[in-house]
Amino acid sequence: MKRHFDEDLKKLNTDILKMSVLAEEAIIKSIEALKNRDKALAQSVIEDDQKIDELELAIEETAIDLLALRQPIARDLRFVTTGMKINAELERIADLAVNIAQRALELADKPLLKPLIDIPKLTNIARKMVKDVITAFINSDEQLAKKVILSDCEADNLRNLIQDELINDYMSKDVTTASRAVPLLLIARHLERICDHATNIAEDVVYMINATVVKHHYEKLEDDQVG
Repeated sequence: MKRHFDEDLKKLNTDILKMSVLAEEAIIKSIEALKNRDKALAQSVIEDDQKIDELELAIEETAIDLLALRQPIARDLRFVTTGMKINAELERIADLAVNIAQRALELADKPLLKPLIDIPKLTNIARKMVKDVITAFINSDEQLAKKVILSDCEADNLRNLIQDELINDYMSKDVTTASRAVPLLLIARHLERICDHATNIAEDVVYMINATVVKHHYEKLEDDQVG
């Protein structure tokens, strides 16, 4: 019985890792579609979302079976429930990548408003947060999860910088730029939301490891980093 339980846990672990890879690929492709005005690549992100949705359902079913049939306790219970939450967060991340791809399609036939500098930077932050938080989950790395949580401020600041520039330097000076500026505003917002979802996962990972709730208590994380 224990062997079957361990195998089921391993499958859940593997499928969540697969889900994270697909979500990260969707982020990469959506931004590449934006930068290269590649309609076909943007469309592929939208179409591939169905695979991610199907995997989400399969992971959820595995987790529910584990809860119902194996009745895990303590650390194992936290692992399964955290896996379910991570699964949902990754699906939302993939949905946000689809939103970016849709905005890329909107902009594909329009002149570029400005060189894309800060959006790729924000993309790199989002990708790293997603990759690091899944590594933290797989390896039960509490410190890495806490670093992901603290790095969310950098994403917020960069999103605000992008927003201020597009509104104050372009839209407020020339309303005709709105059709090109608004999709970029939305893309920055989608990327920032991806970082928020990665932060949510990191909070759950910390709880999974030591049953400590850090949500809304980031001062504890900062103290840990100073210590």
